[in-house]
Order: sequence, then structure tokens, then C-alpha cells
Amino acid sequence: MRIAKTGFRDLRIVLAALFALLSWSVAIAGDGWPRTFVNVDGSRTEIPAKPQRILSTSVSTTGTLLAIGAPVVASGSAANGKFFAQWASVAKERGVENAWPAGKVDLEAVYATRPDLIVVTASGAGSARDMLDAFRQVAPTVLIDDGGVSWQALATQLGTATGREAEAAAAIADFDAYAAAARAKLRIPAGKANIISFNGAGQSNPIARTGGPHAALLTALGFTLEDPDPAWHTQASPREDFVWADYERLVDLTAETTFLLRVDDSKAAAFLNDPVLANLPSVKKRQVYGLGVDSFRIDYFSGKEIIDGIMKKFGT
Repeated sequence: MRIAKTGFRDLRIVLAALFALLSWSVAIAGDGWPRTFVNVDGSRTEIPAKPQRILSTSVSTTGTLLAIGAPVVASGSAANGKFFAQWASVAKERGVENAWPAGKVDLEAVYATRPDLIVVTASGAGSARDMLDAFRQVAPTVLIDDGGVSWQALATQLGTATGREAEAAAAIADFDAYAAAARAKLRIPAGKANIISFNGAGQSNPIARTGGPHAALLTALGFTLEDPDPAWHTQASPREDFVWADYERLVDLTAETTFLLRVDDSKAAAFLNDPVLANLPSVKKRQVYGLGVDSFRIDYFSGKEIIDGIMKKFGT
């Protein structure tokens, strides 16, 4: 009889332990962890717990991670070995380490960082896609594609991967409110506008498409964007954000206002004084402006810089 009681007691202990484990599992599942992230290539990454130490392998992704308050401990930098200027001070304040310049992945740095999540972008100069297998030996690794998508769409994806959905939604709402407040105070020039990454003769001169993030921002501010002919595209694969056009195609543009990527107004003279472009409506009207030195990649931080620059030009 004593043995039976002991067995019954042991059974109760085991059942209690199993119940406690089940309760813990349900609590974790209810909190969203573990979760499965669907990568851009269709593969899936299991993320066991909310990340506390994130390694961003590409500088083009890091700004959005910082905007949603993700715990980035290290990031790849641009080819010049520097972080993007629009958020470099934020990265410094948060102690983000500079892991490596674009194109020079350092696996020793990956291990030294001790990440619990690694974020890799599938395209661009900072892509480390060919290192996915090595990264996944260190920590759960997600693959996203930040090329051609808005920072808001990227923030939503990264919010899912990092458990910061609310923070992503808050950053997007804050930015949208900032743009709406600016729009209410702008006097937009008549006619259409275009956005060009001006490189001059003998090179491709990317022109923003109406479906890209740069056009979306200017549209939100009240501009109507001229859409370049997709047939001008010189790259093998079409893009939703830009048409890579030959220099000679620029003469076919008709917008009355031109914004130039990667420069401020002081560098607009090269476009204004180009004799081949003299008959462009925007040149004739002298309505050619720099969109800002940090405008090539739009994120939460550079987007606000662009809005501020446009306010200075067209604010009432």
C-alpha cells in the first residue's frame, strides 16, 4: 500500500510538471514566441525568442531597425566604412558597433557580436546573401529585400521578425503625421515633378518611377510625379523604383520641376548648366533642386530630412 501511494504521488508530481511546462509553452506562444519568419526567397526562419542582440549585415537596413527601436548591437557600414549620415548619431548613442564595410564580411566579428538574430538583405552592395549558411551556424538569420520597397514596408517586416510590431506602427504613424503637417504648409509648383540621380554623359541616370519610395514621399507631400518610360531601362531586370536610363533619354522628360538625388541645391548647377538639357521645362523655369545629400536611400531619418528641405523651399 505504501508503494502504491508513493507511485501515485510521483505520478502527480510528473503531471504537475507537465502541466506547468504546457502552461509555460502556451504563455510563450501567446506572446508570439517562438515564431516563424518567411524570408524573401520563400524559406522559413524559426526565431525562438524576442531578439535582444541583432546584427544587421547591411547598412541600408540598419536605419529602419533603429527607427523601430530594435536592439541593434552591430551593423555593416557603407563601402567607405561609415554609417549613413542621417542616422549615424543615433547609432553612436545606442552603441552600435561598425562590423565591416560593404562587401567585406568578417565572420570573426559575427561570432564576437554574439547575435541572437542576423538580418541579411538580398540585394545591393551590402548584401551578404552568399554567407547565409555561415550566418545560420551562429544565430537565426532572416533574409529580406530592402531594394525598391518603402521604409514603411520594410519596418513592418522587421517589426514581425523582431517582435516590435507596435513600435513599427508607431514610427510609421509618426512619419505620416510629419509629412501631413508639412503638406498643409507647402505651396507646390504647378505641373509635374521628376526625380533623377544625375550622373551625366556616358552613364546611366536613374529616374524615379511613380511606384517607388521616393515618388511616394513626394506624392504624399502633394507633388504629381512624372513616370519615366520603362522601355528606357538599361538593366537586365526591371525595377519598380527606378528606370536606369541613358543620359540621352533625359531630354525626353517633360516635368516642370526636377529634384536631384544625393545632392543639395549647391550641386544642382551641373544639371542646370548642361547644354544638352537646356530645353528641359525644369531647366527653362530654373526649377531644379537638390533633394538632399542623404536622399538616395529613404528611411525614417532621411525621409524627414527630405521633408525639411522641401519645407525650406516651398513652405508658406
